[in-house]
Amino acid sequence: MSTSIDSALSETRSFPVPAHFASQANMDAETFARLNRQATEDPDGFWGDLARQHLDWDVPFQRVLEVDQAPFYRWFGGGQLNVAYNCVDRHLRGATRHKAALIWEGEDGSVRTVTYAQLHREMSLFANALKHQGVQKGDRVAIYMPMVPEAIIAMLACARIGAIHTVVFGGFSAEALKDRLEDTDAKVLITADGAWRAGKMVPLKRHADQALLREHEHSVRHVIVLRRTGADIDMQEGRDIWWEDAVADVNADCPALSMQAEDTLFILYTSGSTGKPKGVFHSSAGYLLWTMLTTRWVFDIKPEDVYWCTADIGWITGHSYVVYGPLANGATVFLYEGAPMHPQPDRFWKMIARHGISILYTAPTAVRAFMKMGDEWPQRHDLSSLRLLGSVGEPMNPEAWMWYYKQIGGGRCPVADTWWQTETGGHMIAPLPGVTANRPGSCALPLPGISARIVNDQGAPITAPNAGGYLVIDRPWPGMLRGVWGNPERYVESYWARFDNRYYIAGDSARRDADGYFWVMGRIDDVLNVSGHRLGTAEVESALVAHPAVSEAAIVGIPHEIKGEAICAFVVLKHQHQGDDRDELGAALRAQVTELIGAIARPDDIRFTDALPKTRSGKIMRRLLRSIARGEEVTQDMSTLEDEGTLQNLGTVKR
Repeated sequence: MSTSIDSALSETRSFPVPAHFASQANMDAETFARLNRQATEDPDGFWGDLARQHLDWDVPFQRVLEVDQAPFYRWFGGGQLNVAYNCVDRHLRGATRHKAALIWEGEDGSVRTVTYAQLHREMSLFANALKHQGVQKGDRVAIYMPMVPEAIIAMLACARIGAIHTVVFGGFSAEALKDRLEDTDAKVLITADGAWRAGKMVPLKRHADQALLREHEHSVRHVIVLRRTGADIDMQEGRDIWWEDAVADVNADCPALSMQAEDTLFILYTSGSTGKPKGVFHSSAGYLLWTMLTTRWVFDIKPEDVYWCTADIGWITGHSYVVYGPLANGATVFLYEGAPMHPQPDRFWKMIARHGISILYTAPTAVRAFMKMGDEWPQRHDLSSLRLLGSVGEPMNPEAWMWYYKQIGGGRCPVADTWWQTETGGHMIAPLPGVTANRPGSCALPLPGISARIVNDQGAPITAPNAGGYLVIDRPWPGMLRGVWGNPERYVESYWARFDNRYYIAGDSARRDADGYFWVMGRIDDVLNVSGHRLGTAEVESALVAHPAVSEAAIVGIPHEIKGEAICAFVVLKHQHQGDDRDELGAALRAQVTELIGAIARPDDIRFTDALPKTRSGKIMRRLLRSIARGEEVTQDMSTLEDEGTLQNLGTVKR
């Protein structure tokens, strides 16, 4: 897969490394160059040195990497450690013991702080509670909870005793929960009476009860329920137990179980091309090492930082950059329970000012939503505590990047626009604030130890600047997925087979500019073939969003008897442009795309809508848009849709 279209969207804006980051960051240019050399010349020495330096081992590892069963790679053979110990216990030796590990704000404005010492006690109590419910090493425990400290306590408690957790996003339906319980054979389910979202109560326990109906095949023996909303719920005798009752009968003495480096830490479900989710699983030592290092390098985490990743723990971003990476570094992590614009669009900015948050890591969809609401909302608050911004989830178009940089960061904060996946465990390509100049729209350069390249349909490297192809990783790394739960064949077929197991296939298309910076163009299955030309969705969407009237845009392909595929664009206007003439805007947008990319990328169909359908993690549901654009019956699973009203609106979009 390749494209020869020379996009005029290639950014020329470049923002150099701020002087204070160049001199004080955890990763400087000299160290970056040295690590890259070592990773190339002596990869075993590179990874082995980092693992010995940054992790506390119960038993030292004897082998760094075993490749005899590739692509089923194994890391740090013979080594033993405990992930929870590395995230909590080792921070109790000095002043960090009384440092805030978690600062939580509820949607109602209530605030709760949990120190590392308190986190250790609560984690140990709940770990013993799980053991009291019969949970043993290797058992699966499902967590279906709101964004409250107890959700993190439950994850760490599982890691402490060697149980494998699978976190199910609290916005998922009963059916989605049921599927994951069945696939993992979970022994225990941890949930809450309910959760708060935009002022409304989400009935988590009722959904859990529906997933556990007697006619369903499941292995769940016990359900532990946290009181959060005070909702009146059913409690099944012999199966259900309140959280406070579960911990009342145990003590806080729970030594961390020593685990093999390759023991599974968690299973997390990600979407598959067939629509059936894949249960990706990660190991203990390799995953922890990579999340810890990337948190330290990319976010330049310091002891005094108050760090906020806005992701829910039901997603890999929550696992890696709310829980394991930050806590392994002894950071102070901010958590927020509710909706980002409740009760007003300045909720994020108010919390940043109130808690002195210094690092903000959020999604481009959130940034574009804030852009749509106008500059006045962030301008109401003092955001001077921020020193670094981050972006995750999908490529950030340059206009959103500039708004984020100027309006939120005040033009002083580097933006870590990161590329990575559930499967990679942590960041793979990202700018480092003490090393890499920012280029709006680019995720910059691979991190030390990561060998990324762009290849064509035959797997041959593409070296020409700005020529697009498959983004692949050609050397293993510790944070990589270890397989698909219960389905090793799907693991090989999904991620390795296309190029004879030579590369990990990311599923994204990308190009690389003359300086080696990577520009992710979108998912391979979202790339359009217009008159024989391959066009990435991100490229065309960026051209649309560059118009001052546009807040968000999503494009999909529709059949065309001459072109093969034509482009249909769904466009959301900024608030102040809602009343603009749609015919004039449509013509202006077509002209802009033609100017920035070329006539080949001009949309045949432009549809104006109030909102785009998104998952609760903020990703645009392009499969749904594709069905709507083609006039097909919508058959996709709607359990992840953030707002069902969006679907009704799309049925009557204005052209």
